[in-house]
Amino acid sequence: MAGPDRNPWRRLLALPNESRAKTVLVAFLVSAVCAALVSGATVLLRPIQAANRAAEERAQIAALVQGIPGMADLLAQSGGTLSTAVIALESGRAAADVTPATLNATLADPANWTALAPGADLAGLGQRPDYAQVFLLRDGDAVSLVLLPLSGRGYGGRIDAILALRGDMNTIAGLAVTQHSETPGLGARIEERSWQASFPGTELRDGRGEMRFRVARGPASGVHEVDGITGATRTGSGVTGMVRFWLGPDGYGPFLDAIARGEF
Repeated sequence: MAGPDRNPWRRLLALPNESRAKTVLVAFLVSAVCAALVSGATVLLRPIQAANRAAEERAQIAALVQGIPGMADLLAQSGGTLSTAVIALESGRAAADVTPATLNATLADPANWTALAPGADLAGLGQRPDYAQVFLLRDGDAVSLVLLPLSGRGYGGRIDAILALRGDMNTIAGLAVTQHSETPGLGARIEERSWQASFPGTELRDGRGEMRFRVARGPASGVHEVDGITGATRTGSGVTGMVRFWLGPDGYGPFLDAIARGEF
């Protein structure tokens, strides 16, 4: 007479399908396999997603520049491409040992991020990178246009954008929103060209150098305001905070000062 089967797998399969232990174990195994497949797909697709996002950002940068009056001619004169550089935000200088190719790896190190005090964190980020890649267009030795990546917290989540500044480093040449999670039909209208069209010509600071830019709650009433979006006050406040933070002393302020002094 054969003894009891000591193989646990065969003993499990021998259990009736109504068995609670068999049901729980099979459900666990299916969940584990699915989790492994999803995790593997995420890891494998991450480089593709990053490449697609970079390509989309480059296309939006090109469209942003082409849409700024006079910039197409300057771009053609400079060879059709923007120059780029990685800057150290604290000093406003070109980073000595970080390039566009090594920027992502550099920012993967938490040591290359700076925590923001609540009073200074106008963009709601909690921390900001110590390095950023910027794009420049030169007219001779002078910088005629600079494109600055921005990010901040809106109503629904993070907002990413690219802000173009004219050579005086005070007049907005254009804005392109590259990513957001705002409410469809309300805050999500920040991605519409009709809203972004209110940015060119808007000035950041007044004659005393004080930051005055803001998204109005209704129609813009001055040279430092852009039109608000009805029903999206918190999104507008998020854009205001984002622009004020990144153009301020903890963002690109030192870099813009260096350009104004003719040192970049």
